[in-house]
Amino acid sequence: MRILLVEPNARKVEETTRHMEKAGFTVDHVDTGHDALGMLKSYNYDLAVMNVDLPDVDGFEVIRISRAARVPTPVMVLAEEKSATAKVRAFSTGADDYVTRPYESMELTARMQAVIRRSKGYSEPTLRAGHLELCLGSREVSVHGQGVHLTGKEYMILELLLLRKGMVLTKDAFLNHLYGGMDEPEMKIIDVFICKLRKKLQGAGAGQLIATVWGQGYVLRDEAGAMPTPRDRTMAQATTA
Repeated sequence: MRILLVEPNARKVEETTRHMEKAGFTVDHVDTGHDALGMLKSYNYDLAVMNVDLPDVDGFEVIRISRAARVPTPVMVLAEEKSATAKVRAFSTGADDYVTRPYESMELTARMQAVIRRSKGYSEPTLRAGHLELCLGSREVSVHGQGVHLTGKEYMILELLLLRKGMVLTKDAFLNHLYGGMDEPEMKIIDVFICKLRKKLQGAGAGQLIATVWGQGYVLRDEAGAMPTPRDRTMAQATTA
């Protein structure tokens, strides 16, 4: 899952990024409100984690503007202020959660995952499609209860497909999710990753879940044999976090 961290303090950036990456998140960082708005409007992040004390634009205003612009990315405020007034202001402008420093890293990770799950319509920490299960907390994948070993990139692809189940994702979307615009390989690498992922799932008994939508990309469906609908095809995404 790709996270946008909005934090002007270099020490806090290092600390927070370390906790997030240890939990398996991919983190992009900006230190101003204007940059945060630009990134939120340009990329489909799974979550934005924001310090509202920014050097240029008040973080609450960043949230308000992004919501007015119909940016769907959920926002978690990570702040020093513990007052009820600050929390009410955050939620009233469109924040999805409010966490105060100092925080326990395990609690932060759990709350991040919970916000992301809720934003995708999941109430449990396990994502499912047919007999396939992916646990966001442990990063374990199983089919019919049997574990399936995936590489880091294969896991990230499957996680993205499950979080956006039923939506057609372009190869550009996968590249952005895996590499975030940094040192991206050729687009055909996505076909290679998908092929290897399909073989592993097929060996476990779930090889028909990932469908190819010719000329657009790939989609994960709940039931084998259920092809994407015309509405699915119109939801192809060129970018994602």
